[in-house]
Amino acid sequence: MKMKIDHEQERVNRVMETISQQINKAEDVTSRHRTEVVNIRKHFWDEVKVNTETFDDYLETIIGLRQEAQALSVSQSNHRHTTKRLAALRRMQENPYFGRIDFIEEGTSTVEQIYIGISTLTDTSGENFLIYDWRAPVSSVYYDYSPGAAKYTTPGGAIHGTLKKKWQYLIRGGIIQSLFDTSLTIGDEILQQVLGKGTDKHMHNIVATIQQEQNHIIRHDHGRMLIVHGAAGSGKTSAAMQRIAFLLYKYRDVITADQIILFSPNSMFNSYVSNVLPELGEENMQQVTFQEYLNHRLRSSFQVENPYDQLEFVLTAVGDPSYQTRLAGIRFKATNRFFEAFTSYRKSLEFSGMVFKGITFRGEKIVTAKQIEEKFYGSDTSLPFHSRLEIIKEWLIKKINEVQKFELTKPWVEEEVELLSNEEYDKAFTYLAKKSGFKGEALYDYELDTNALALLIVRKKLKPLRKRIKALHFVNIKTIYKQFFTDPNQIKLWMNGEAPKEWQGICRMTVKMLEEGKLHYEDATPFLFMKELIQGFQTNSSIKHVLIDEAQDYSPFQFEFLKRLFPRAKMTVLGDFNQAIFAHANEMVDFNTLSGLYGPDETEAINLSRSYRSTKPIVDFTRELVPNGDQISSIERDGEKPILTQKSNHAELHDSIAAKVADLQKRQYSTIAIICKSVAESITAYDSLGDIEDIKLVKNGSTEYQQGVVVIPAYLAKGIEFDAVIIYDASAQIYGDAGLRRLFYTACTRAMHYLQIYSVGKPSPFLQNVSLLEDSRFQLETE
Repeated sequence: MKMKIDHEQERVNRVMETISQQINKAEDVTSRHRTEVVNIRKHFWDEVKVNTETFDDYLETIIGLRQEAQALSVSQSNHRHTTKRLAALRRMQENPYFGRIDFIEEGTSTVEQIYIGISTLTDTSGENFLIYDWRAPVSSVYYDYSPGAAKYTTPGGAIHGTLKKKWQYLIRGGIIQSLFDTSLTIGDEILQQVLGKGTDKHMHNIVATIQQEQNHIIRHDHGRMLIVHGAAGSGKTSAAMQRIAFLLYKYRDVITADQIILFSPNSMFNSYVSNVLPELGEENMQQVTFQEYLNHRLRSSFQVENPYDQLEFVLTAVGDPSYQTRLAGIRFKATNRFFEAFTSYRKSLEFSGMVFKGITFRGEKIVTAKQIEEKFYGSDTSLPFHSRLEIIKEWLIKKINEVQKFELTKPWVEEEVELLSNEEYDKAFTYLAKKSGFKGEALYDYELDTNALALLIVRKKLKPLRKRIKALHFVNIKTIYKQFFTDPNQIKLWMNGEAPKEWQGICRMTVKMLEEGKLHYEDATPFLFMKELIQGFQTNSSIKHVLIDEAQDYSPFQFEFLKRLFPRAKMTVLGDFNQAIFAHANEMVDFNTLSGLYGPDETEAINLSRSYRSTKPIVDFTRELVPNGDQISSIERDGEKPILTQKSNHAELHDSIAAKVADLQKRQYSTIAIICKSVAESITAYDSLGDIEDIKLVKNGSTEYQQGVVVIPAYLAKGIEFDAVIIYDASAQIYGDAGLRRLFYTACTRAMHYLQIYSVGKPSPFLQNVSLLEDSRFQLETE
C-alpha cells in the first residue's frame, strides 16, 4: 500500500506543478484584463464624440457609444472568466482531486484512469485531462456505480463500459493523507472523517462524499418539478446546493446564477449556505424568504405578520381567549377547501360583488365608485373579466383627459406657475423649448408659451392619478377581500362541504385585522393571490429554476402562487414532514399530491431516508420520536447516547447547563446550541445564563449563523446543525401537547455529535415512551 501511495503522490506532485504554472499564467492574464477594463472605463468618453446637432451626428454618437460599451463588456467578461478560473486553480492547490475511476469503454481494451475534482484541469497542451470536473458526464460513474457494468450519458448518447476500480483520496495541501479502494459506495472512511469534524459558520460542499441517491438529485434533468423528501440530516439541502452548481455547469451558455432563486426559511439560513457555491467556483443564486417577498408586495398597504410571530403565538398564547379561533383560522386558510372557495369567490365577481374606489382630483369627484361599478357590470358581460377591467381603465383615462382640458382655465394653475422656483422654471423652459424644436445655442430663442407651461403643470399634477389608474388601483382589493368574510354564511355559495365550526369567529377576527391595516400571516398569501387574480399576475419570466427549502411549511396558496409567479421556471422542492412545525401542518400539501402543479408526467419524487448529520446513537434516539421513524437509517458513526437529566427547579437547571457548556467547550465543540421551544423561553434562558462567556441570543431577524454558544428557538434552528445541542427544558409542562412532537424532533435532530436533554420536573411524554424501550435509546442521568 505504501508503494501505491508513493506512486500516487508522484502524480499529485506533477499535478500540483501544473496547477502552479497555470496559476502564474492566469495571474498575468487576469492582471492584463483588469488593466484593460480600467483603461476603457477611464477613457470611455475620450473615444466617443458626442454630437446631437443633426440626425446623422446623433446616429454616429449612438454607434460610437455602442462600440465602446461593447468593448467594455467584452473586457469585463474576459476579466470575470479569468478571475473565476484563477480562483478555481487556487482552491485546487489545497485539494486537487478526491476520486478516481478506472474505466474501460465498450469496444476498447484500454483502461482509462479518470481523476475527479472540483474543477477541470488539462496539461500544458490543453488536450489531455489531468482532472475531470465532478459535474462532467463521466464523473457520474464515480457516484452511481460499483465495479462492473456502468454507463454515463453525454449529449451524443449513452457511453457503456466497465468500471474496474474506484478510489478515494484525502489530499490536503498537495499531500495524500488517505487513499481507499472503494468497491460498493463512496466509502464510509472519508465520509466518517468529513462528518466527524466540527461545524463552522457556513455549510460546505459535499462533492467528495456525494452518495448515489444524492447524485440522482444533483443530476436530475427532466420534467418541471423534482420533489425531495428527506429525513433530518439526510443531505437534501446540501444536494440541492450542488444541484445548482451542476445546472450552472451543464447549462453555462443559457443559464446564469441570477436566473436561479432559492426560497429559504430565514435570513440566517441564507448566511449559512452562502459559502457552498463560491467553494465550487460558482456565483451565488438569488436568495429570498417568502416573507420578504410578501413584505415587498404588501408593506405599502398593510403591516404583515411574519410566520415566526404566527408560530410564537401558537406556541405561547394558549390562554388567549381568541387562541382556538386563530388556530382554526390558520389551519383552514391553508387547506385546498379554502383555496377552492376563494377561487370560486373570484369567479363570482364577474357577475356581482366588485368594489371600486372613486376617482378624485383636488378634492373633487371625477367618477364615483358607484359609476365605475355600473360601467363594469353594464358593459358586455360576455367579455372576459380582465377585458372588462381594461375597458374601465381606458374609460377612466379619457375622463382624466377631459379633466385636464377643464383644469387649464382654473386659477390654481396660474398660482402654481407663480410659485415655480427658478430651477423648476428653467427645467420647464428647457423641456418646452426642446419639444418645440429649439436646440443648442438656439434654445434661448424660444419664447415661452404660457398655455404650454400651464398644460405641463396640469399634466404633472395628474400623472400620479393616471399611473394609479393604469395599475388598476381603482379596484378596492382590500374591501373585496374583506367582503369574503363579512357575511359568514356566504361561504356556502363557494365551497363544497362545511366550514370549520369557528368560522364566524374567524371572519370577525379577519375583518378586525383588515380594518386595523394588518394582515395575519395566514391571510397574506390569499390576499395577494386575490389581488393578482383581479389585477393580473406580476410574473418573472427571467427565472429559470426555483428551489424551495423547508417546503413542508408552505400552503397550497403559496405553491400555486409561486408557480404563477415564475411561469418559465423548473422547481426543486425539499422538505421533511416530520419537521412540519407550523400550525397548518396537519392541513399541508402532501408532497405526493404536488404533482398536480405540473402533472405526474412532469414530476419526480425522490426519498432520502439515511441521516448523515448525527451519530448513530442520536439518530437511533430521534427516529423513535416520530411516526414511521423506523424508515430512517443512520451511518455507522459511533458516539455517546443522548442524555436526559431531570432537575427540580430552574435554578438547578441553569447551574447544570452552565457546567455542561464549560465541559463541552473543553471537549473542543465549537458550536453549542441551547434550544428552546419559543423566543419567549429563549429570552428567559438567555437572561438566566448570562454568565456564560460570549453567549448569544438568536431571534427572528438574525442575519448570520453564529458560532460559539447560542440560545435559539427550535423553529429558527431548522436547516442548521450544531456540534452539540442542549434541549433547555423537555418537561411535560413545555412539551406536553402532542402537536409539539415535530418541533421537539426538529430540535433534537440539530445535534451532530452530542445531545443533552434537560427536564424541569416530569419529562415530556415523548421521552417517556422512548425510555420504556428495553434497550433505552438515551442515558437517564440522575444527580
